[in-house]
Amino acid sequence: MPDISTLSHVKSEGGVRMVDVSEKSDSVRTAVAMGKVLLGEEAYRRVQEKDIQKGDVLTTAQVAGIMGAKQTSQLIPLCHDVQIDGVDVEFTFEDEEKAIEIRAYTKSIGVTGVEMEALTAVSITALTIYDMCKSVSKGIQITDIHLLAKTGGQSGNYRKSETE
Repeated sequence: MPDISTLSHVKSEGGVRMVDVSEKSDSVRTAVAMGKVLLGEEAYRRVQEKDIQKGDVLTTAQVAGIMGAKQTSQLIPLCHDVQIDGVDVEFTFEDEEKAIEIRAYTKSIGVTGVEMEALTAVSITALTIYDMCKSVSKGIQITDIHLLAKTGGQSGNYRKSETE
């Protein structure tokens, strides 16, 4: 068990706190996250053909992901409210897996990073795809949500290696 004094979000007397970032300097911060939605054959084909009863799955999911990134601090209790300067959500069709890969890019100039915003964008995008396709298949899986890269801040840059 770690020494409680080394945990940034835990008070010595117990409980949690939001870390004070007021002394940090602004810097450009970016993050890229990804995840996959394994749709199965029929749902995958119908998304590609824009034949889902609820409407245009990818455009709706893209908007939801962007909105999700902007609401991250409302969803994750100890996450700082970040001024988002840019969010982009992109899709790649994975024919072999019958899956859609989601990548979210976030950018901000501020005192704290935007990794959680990128991860939230991917998560909300994936959940929206699920919601819009669930009438076609209940076996849809959301998988592999993770951070690919981040830049800026005191901890510097990060890029996921092939071995991680």
